[in-house]
Amino acid sequence: MKIKLIVGLGNPGKEYKNTRHNIGFMVIDEIAKRLEIFKWKSRDGAEYFDCYLDLAHVIFMKPQEYINLSGNAISKFVKYFDIKTEDILIISDDLDLPVGSIKLKEKGSSGGHNGLKSIEKNLGTNEYKRIKIGISNNKQIDAKDYVLGKLNQTEQRHLKPVIDMAADAALASLHTPFNSLMSKYNTKIKN
Repeated sequence: MKIKLIVGLGNPGKEYKNTRHNIGFMVIDEIAKRLEIFKWKSRDGAEYFDCYLDLAHVIFMKPQEYINLSGNAISKFVKYFDIKTEDILIISDDLDLPVGSIKLKEKGSSGGHNGLKSIEKNLGTNEYKRIKIGISNNKQIDAKDYVLGKLNQTEQRHLKPVIDMAADAALASLHTPFNSLMSKYNTKIKN
């Protein structure tokens, strides 16, 4: 049976909870809530749960090393579970997209995102699917400080429907061709 891997990127630890860089974790948490998953497993530097959905064995994962080392845990899972690159979906934040937007891509560059750079380096390819969630960018603040900054209430309010939409897209990717999802979801939420 085919194994699919859906990964949300973020940083582990309480100090990083509700930061812009942890949007990927928030989407995986939303999926866990919908699937009524309360018990997570731990292995190879990641927290994860797995289940059978749409005739596939699906692993939902949150790497537990810092975001710029995300590729380490992902490559261990890929090797151990023999997961094909086309069956990997990565969910991450994106500084170049406005808050309230989402973008699905079948492959591409890291766009400067250190988590995606790590994945590409560890997997030896950038041909994996991704869901990018806009966190905008504040040129007044150093990018590192900005992505590690806590979401304010307005941002949380704008991001809640986007997190829900990303969870919908991730779950739909299990049974819908990705190019169809790109047509449907590559849009901006009206604030």
